[in-house]
Amino acid sequence: MIDLTTYGRAVNVTRPIVGRVTLDEQPSDRRSEFVLTSDVANRLREGYRAVLTTAKVEPAEVPSDVFCLHSAKQISHLKTGDIVVLHQNGHVRTLFRPDSDHNALLVTERCNSFCLMCSQPPIDRDDTELVNINLEAIRLIQPSPASLGITGGEPTLLGEGLFRILTELRDRLPETAIHMLTNGRRFAWPEFTELFIEARHPKLMVGIPVYADNAFDHDYIVQASGAFDQTIKGLHQLALYDQPIEIRVVLHALTIPRLKQLAEFIYRNIPFAAHVALMGLEITGFTRPNIDKLWIDPFDYQTELSNAVEFLSIRGMNVSIYNHQLCLLPHSLWGFARRSISDWKNLYLDECSRCSVRFRCGGLFKSGLIRHSSRIGAIPPKEDGGSAYSKPPTS
Repeated sequence: MIDLTTYGRAVNVTRPIVGRVTLDEQPSDRRSEFVLTSDVANRLREGYRAVLTTAKVEPAEVPSDVFCLHSAKQISHLKTGDIVVLHQNGHVRTLFRPDSDHNALLVTERCNSFCLMCSQPPIDRDDTELVNINLEAIRLIQPSPASLGITGGEPTLLGEGLFRILTELRDRLPETAIHMLTNGRRFAWPEFTELFIEARHPKLMVGIPVYADNAFDHDYIVQASGAFDQTIKGLHQLALYDQPIEIRVVLHALTIPRLKQLAEFIYRNIPFAAHVALMGLEITGFTRPNIDKLWIDPFDYQTELSNAVEFLSIRGMNVSIYNHQLCLLPHSLWGFARRSISDWKNLYLDECSRCSVRFRCGGLFKSGLIRHSSRIGAIPPKEDGGSAYSKPPTS
């Protein structure tokens, strides 16, 4: 697991400062975009965007034109090229890591839904500062990553701010595959969709959740009346512009009973979807207080999952299983399972170290330590040196 935040004491920092990390001294003419990180106090160099150190520094020792954050809890997770933001309150957050395949821009904390299993509970606050932080981060990203996510909150609530971010991505990172998570509701309004399409990135995929084949169940799960009708209308608005779409379904006690019917609904009503992701539950955010409503052992819904995957795949739809351990899936589903959990959220249990297929298994969310399947267990190697592709362990 990787901790992407740290804390310290800010000096001369009166606004968020976004910069690229350097562990080494830079020539004076190249310092302006870098945050110099150090464990010693005698590197308060001028010209850097900021200086970040674990050492304790007396504020009086810091020149007025040096933006400094000292007494940082830890900086060992930072590497040259990482992009960070330093806040006035001493909070430091990593925005981008060149050596990761799981980078995403958090563009807003507001949302117009309140999903029972939301992993990022919404906060109603002004987004202007966050938009500017992300715009500056995009300008500093190099080299161009293979992929980059956009997440929230609900990104479409940014309106013009989202269009600015998309335009910046389009202009600076045209070859990067962009994946934006959204509930899709605002696309029900044609005027908004037209503006979105004008600003969109050429390699943009939009991930939109559909949790049921009917409005009653979907609206209850997202805790928003009318959400189902808006989402389906929004999906069809996007389809008019050939916008690539991914349908996302979080699997829990409220979605499993009608999962087969939902698969049929997706095939008949959203056949233009480029991808369908069936996703395991993350035990964080709103999921924790709603766990008694949501929890079902993934081992216990393999029949429903198999039926849904088979229905979609034999009809030519691209379907994947996210956030599931291979030892819980029948071998017939292994080809659909993806290593989907972000590296900074990912962990493996002790018994996973003895598993012959750990290298291809996605493991667990770190929040899975709170609750996970009782059937997780190491899959032993076959006597002939291959892996044991038998049914999952029963204890």
